[in-house]
Amino acid sequence: MDESLRHQRDTALREMETLIERGCQIRAVGSVDATRAWQRDCAAAVNQLSGGSKAHWLARAYSEAFLVRSATGGVVVEAEAGDIVDRILDVLAQGAASLSSMDDVAAASTGAPPRPRRFEFVRTAELRPVLERAFDDSRDAFERGEFALALILSCSVIESLLTDALEATADATDDRRGGSSGPPSAGPPSFEQRIAQAEKAGIIRGGCARLPTVARAYHDLTNESGEFRAGIHVTEREARLAGQVLRVVMRDLDPGR
Repeated sequence: MDESLRHQRDTALREMETLIERGCQIRAVGSVDATRAWQRDCAAAVNQLSGGSKAHWLARAYSEAFLVRSATGGVVVEAEAGDIVDRILDVLAQGAASLSSMDDVAAASTGAPPRPRRFEFVRTAELRPVLERAFDDSRDAFERGEFALALILSCSVIESLLTDALEATADATDDRRGGSSGPPSAGPPSFEQRIAQAEKAGIIRGGCARLPTVARAYHDLTNESGEFRAGIHVTEREARLAGQVLRVVMRDLDPGR
C-alpha cells in the first residue's frame, strides 16, 4: 500500500473509531439530540466510505440498521432507539474491520509481511507482541465463527492494557510521593475491579459499560486447563461488542492513534 492510500485509510479508520467511541458514550447516556447528531455524522462517514453509492454493502448495512423485519423478511417498523445505536455500532465495526484488513490485502499482493498492530503505548515492551497476536487471533476467531474464543481474547487484551496502564499510573504516583502509595493488596483485582479503577483514575472513559455480562466474567468461561466449560455459549453480537469495546479502550489509552 502506498503512503497516500495508507494515510487516507488511517484517517478513515480513526474517524470510524471516534464514531464508535462516541456511540458507546451516547448509548450509556441516551441523549436524543446527541444521538441524532451522532447518526448524522455516521451517515456522512458511511457515505464517504461508500463513494456515495447506496448499493455499496456498507451503505446498505447502515440503512438496514434502522429497520425491523418480520419473520418473512418484510419491513415492519423502525427499530427502537437503543437497538438502532447498537446496530449502527455494528456497522461501524464492520467498516473499521474492512479498513484494517487493507494492509493484509496489500501484503498478499506484494508478498510483503502484514503490517503489525501498534501497541507502542504499552509500557511493558515484551507485552506488545503478545497483545498484537491476541488482537489478530481474536479477529480471526470471530471470522471463523468461534465467538467464545474471540470474546475471551478481546477481553484478555482489554484486561492486559488496563493492568499495564494502572501499574504505570501507580508507579508515577509513587515517584511523586517518594515511596509506595499504599499497602499491598490481598490479591490481584478482578476484571470488573480493574475497569472500575481505570475509570476512577481517568485512564479510560465509559466505553466498558457496553461489555456484555458474559464478557465481564470471561475468566469463568474456561477451566484451569484453558478448556471451555460445558454449556458455554457466546453470541456473535456479544463477541462483536467485546471487540468494539477493545477498540474504544485502545483509543482512550492512546488518543493519537
